[in-house]
Amino acid sequence: MGLSEAPGERDTQALLSRTQAMELRRRDYHVERPLLNQEQLEELGSRSPAQVTLQWRTWFRCSRARAQALLLQYLPVLAWLPQYSVRDWLLGDLLSGLSVAIMQLPQGLAYALLAGLPPVFGLYSSFYPVFVYFLFGTSRHISVGTFAVMSVMVGSVMESLAPDDAFLLGLNSTLDVAARDASRVQLASTLSVLVGLFQVGLGMVHFGFVVTYLSEPLVRAYTTAASVHVFVSQLKYVFGLHLSSRSGPLSLIYTVLEVCWKLPQMVVGTMVTAIVAGVVLVLVKLLNEKLRRHLPMPLPGELLTLIGATGISYGVGLKQAFGVDIVGKIPTGLVPPMAPRPQLFAKLLGNAFAIAVVGFAIAISLGKIFALRHGYRVYSNQELVALGLSNLLGGIFQCFPVSCSMSRSLVQESTGGNTQVAGAISSLFILIIIVKLGELFQDLPKAVLAAVVIVNLKGMVMQCTDVVSLWKANRMDLLIWVVTFVATILLNLDLGLAVAVVFSLMLVVVRTQMPHYSVLGQVPDTDIYRDVAEYSGAREVPGVKVFRSSVTVYFANAELYSDSLKQRCGVDVDYLLSQKKKLLRKQELKLKQLQKENKLPKQAAASKGTSVSINVNPTVMDIESNNDVEGSKARVRLEGAGSFRDEGAQVIPGGSPWTYQLWVQGCHASGRRRGVMDPILCRETSRDMP
Repeated sequence: MGLSEAPGERDTQALLSRTQAMELRRRDYHVERPLLNQEQLEELGSRSPAQVTLQWRTWFRCSRARAQALLLQYLPVLAWLPQYSVRDWLLGDLLSGLSVAIMQLPQGLAYALLAGLPPVFGLYSSFYPVFVYFLFGTSRHISVGTFAVMSVMVGSVMESLAPDDAFLLGLNSTLDVAARDASRVQLASTLSVLVGLFQVGLGMVHFGFVVTYLSEPLVRAYTTAASVHVFVSQLKYVFGLHLSSRSGPLSLIYTVLEVCWKLPQMVVGTMVTAIVAGVVLVLVKLLNEKLRRHLPMPLPGELLTLIGATGISYGVGLKQAFGVDIVGKIPTGLVPPMAPRPQLFAKLLGNAFAIAVVGFAIAISLGKIFALRHGYRVYSNQELVALGLSNLLGGIFQCFPVSCSMSRSLVQESTGGNTQVAGAISSLFILIIIVKLGELFQDLPKAVLAAVVIVNLKGMVMQCTDVVSLWKANRMDLLIWVVTFVATILLNLDLGLAVAVVFSLMLVVVRTQMPHYSVLGQVPDTDIYRDVAEYSGAREVPGVKVFRSSVTVYFANAELYSDSLKQRCGVDVDYLLSQKKKLLRKQELKLKQLQKENKLPKQAAASKGTSVSINVNPTVMDIESNNDVEGSKARVRLEGAGSFRDEGAQVIPGGSPWTYQLWVQGCHASGRRRGVMDPILCRETSRDMP
């Protein structure tokens, strides 16, 4: 074949071969196969039980290679740190770590207030867990530390178990702030330890797959509803109001109503401070978006705002002059470790499990996104262990539960972060602030921290646009999104998550019981089959019904599958079986009558042949279409005592265009009815062609 004619001739030959194949497929064919029941098939194929390897036996094997593999599995830093390229990665990790630390400082202070704790404990939660994750984590780009959703969940627990009303002194209703903060710190650290125990335990038993039951619409709707809770919780700092502590169902609604009721009592200086800080933060973020390509790292808007607000507050005296509430004393240095209180475990059990699942779901979702983008793998079970150890050890050093932040993770990736070294650098920078620089922020207004929290909610609030995309793409996922959002808003974060998970699992069951059934037709001049209801150009092959179900058949939807198959394919299998039984009964009576008259040898009745003959002619159908209740009927003709010929059986294309599958429901030569559908695969090859 010449070079000039090769492409054209190949295309022509391919077109002719496809056309010829389609013409051959339209011809009559005749296939004979033995009809076997399950017992005969097992005997013919010499079936034997497969050897099962007990996985637990390998767990107790001891060897040097296995010990080394386990060490590298549970301490990944030993695997990647020796291969660390200082020349290629150190500069990027250094810039990324400083950028993340600059963001972690204001967010740590703000999210501690969101959790109902003194601001310094947000700095502790930005140091200890981050360094622990550096040792045990497998994701190179997520930024572990304080997160708004986790903080508001912790704050909900603090409001329910240690409300302000429980620490009022005397008749003048003075709040004992020191006693309240000490009690809440004890609760938060114990909660962090319990969350860590849950996560480590689930990771050790390889329970990381549990996150697969938290679908993306569920997680996004939950975080969107949590952002609403975060926004409402910051209103008291924006307006300078003193609100009642509420938790449980409808607490969000009551809080909004109380804010509206007490608006005339707001502190004007506090509101102006929050508005100015919010405007500055928004302008800096817009400037970062415009100059993103020209800046080596984003402008630290939060840090600049904190420094400026602290300087103005100290110079002008916002607290004395305008009544603006400030952060107050921030102790320098690290606090000693403190043992958790096991007697609190019973009260915190449900909340701890919900926080553990939500924190892991957010971390593994972001981790997999960055891993897919940069070409490495994140291990879900090891991530559970790493996040659990971060919370467990952090709780011992008086931290509250943490996860990973979406905004900080994006900054860590965009500023050149390559490995977990960036997280270690950010934690060391936070350590310097805790030891030496923390007391400089004592005059920082709390309204500025509230503005930092609210402005950083932009990403989660923008997830409301999922409603439009899900309406176009998948209505079932939209239903999960709406139910999760509404339940979380009305029933609070813990009950909302439980309702969302239960509803999602119930919807999975409903989907399997109500699948999409379709009859497929062939797209002209192709070997592609599509739903004839959706593709007007698709045509059914004469004499053949291609029936497809969107889910696997099992006991819960088997009857629905059978009913839909009868309806779509136009063959009433029950009627065929009843007619076949009648004919068999007549045949037996005739045989008995002939035996009595000695006109038929008894040996003929003992014939054990079990072959089935199928003859399908696409142009001549043996189905009589009627409009009665029984639907379409087919003629059945028996050939001999031990075999039958079913010309009205349904032939359904299987996995490829050359494979056809005949379903004969429970009718054998002996006339017994089985409760299953026996498949007979009839493969059409060239030698089967007439």
